[in-house]
Amino acid sequence: MKHLILAAFLAVGLAGCASEYLIITDDGTVHTSEGKPYMDSDSGLLEFEDSDGRKHQIPQNTVRSVIER
Repeated sequence: MKHLILAAFLAVGLAGCASEYLIITDDGTVHTSEGKPYMDSDSGLLEFEDSDGRKHQIPQNTVRSVIER
């Protein structure tokens, strides 16, 4: 029984491990990313997914900073 309770706590703890990132652009817009943004070197776009699961792409040259929360 102790093993089952421990496994349940570990499963709940690991489910919340996705990091959130703030992507700040040159014009001051702040985008929130669920998980680490990905830089597509072929297109020059920073790709990320928001909290609703929608995928976004923004040009790398407009990104001022990316901060992990």
